[in-house]
Amino acid sequence: MTVSIWIGVIALIIGLLVLDLIVLNRGARIVCVKESLVWTVTWVALALCFNVFVYFLYENNWLGWSDLASHNASGQQAAIQFLTGFLMEKSLSIDNIFVIAMIFSYLKIPVVEQHRMLLWGILGAVGLRVIMITLGVALMERFQWIVYLFGGLLLATAVKMLMIRHGNVNINRNPLLIMVKKFYPVVDDFKGGYFFSTLNGSRAVTPLLLALILVVSTNLIFALDSIPAIFAVTQDPFLVFTCNVFSVLGLHALYFTIAGHVERFRYIKLSLVFILVYFAIKITLIYYYPIPNIISLVIIGSILTLGILASLFISPRDSDEDATPLFNDLVVLAVLSYRQARRIVVLVLGTSVLLVGVAMIVLPGPAVVVIPIGLGILAIEFAWARRWLKKIRQTAGKIRKRIRH
Repeated sequence: MTVSIWIGVIALIIGLLVLDLIVLNRGARIVCVKESLVWTVTWVALALCFNVFVYFLYENNWLGWSDLASHNASGQQAAIQFLTGFLMEKSLSIDNIFVIAMIFSYLKIPVVEQHRMLLWGILGAVGLRVIMITLGVALMERFQWIVYLFGGLLLATAVKMLMIRHGNVNINRNPLLIMVKKFYPVVDDFKGGYFFSTLNGSRAVTPLLLALILVVSTNLIFALDSIPAIFAVTQDPFLVFTCNVFSVLGLHALYFTIAGHVERFRYIKLSLVFILVYFAIKITLIYYYPIPNIISLVIIGSILTLGILASLFISPRDSDEDATPLFNDLVVLAVLSYRQARRIVVLVLGTSVLLVGVAMIVLPGPAVVVIPIGLGILAIEFAWARRWLKKIRQTAGKIRKRIRH
C-alpha cells in the first residue's frame, strides 16, 4: 500500500512542475523582482505544507508507511529531517544561482531568454538528481565507507569555494563547450530563441545552446555536492527525494529574486562554505557520533542568518577586488569590532532558538520554554526583545494567579 503514497507524491510533484514550468511561466518573458519574490515565498510555503504532511504520514503510519525499515522515523523526526534537508538544499542552490548569473552575463543572454533557459535547466536538474539519489542510496546501503568519500567531496568543494572566486573561472575551458565548438561554429544570433542557426549554409549553434549546456552541467556539479550532504541528514529515500525536488521547485523564481544583487549578498557564499564543512563532518561521523538533526537545523539557520546580516551591514568593496579569493571575505569578518560581532552573534543565536520555539507550536516540543529562552538571548542586545520578554512574564504571572485563586 505504500506504493500508493509514492504514486500520489510523484503525481503531485509532476503537477507542480507542470504548474511551475508550463502553466505559470510559458514562453520567453521578463520576470520582475516583485513577481519572483512572491513566487519564491509561495514555493517555500508549499514545501512547509508538505512537511506537515510528512509529519502526519510518519506519525500516524498511513497505509503501513512506517512499517518499512527505511521509514521507521517518528513524525517529529521525519519532519525535522525534511525541514533540515530542505533548508540545506535550498541554501546550497544559492551558489548555483550565482554561477548561472555569471554564465548568462558572460554569454550576454538577453533577460527575456534567461527565463526559458532556467526552465530547461530545472528539468535537467530534477532528472540528474533522481539518478544520483538512486545511486547514492544504493552505495550507502552497500558500502559503509562511502561516507568518508562523501565527506571528503564536501570538504574539497568547501575549500575550492573558499579559495576561488567565480570571477576567476574561465567559461571557455568547459570541456562540453570545447567539444561542441569542435563540431559547430557559434553565431551571435538570439532571434527567435533557437538553439541552432545557419552560417554560410552550414549548421551552427547559438549562445542559447551554450548557455543551456553550461546550466545543465552546473546543475550536475552542484548535485555532486548537495546529494552527499543530504545523506548526512537522512538516508530515507522518500525524504531525500522530496527534499531535493522541493528545493529545485521555484529555483527560477529565486534566481530572479537575487541574481541582480549577487555582489550585495557576497557573504552568503561564505556561509555556504561553513555549511559544507559542517555537513562534511556530520556525514563522516554519522555511524559513530551522529549529530541530532535539530542541532543541524539550528546551525544551518544560524550560519545563513549570519551571512545575510554580514551582507547587509558590511559594505561591498570596490569592483576591482571582485576577483580576489573568498578567503579575503573571511578576513574582513574576522576584524569586525567586538560590539558588532557580539550583536550579530546574539541576533543569530537568539533568532535561531526563537524560530525553533515557534516551529514547536506546530511540531511537538516545549514551545512555552524555548520561545522565552530565545527572547532572553535576544534581550541581551535588543530592547524590543526585553519588552516582549517582560510582557510574557507579566502574562505568565497573571495566569499563575488565576490558577491559584
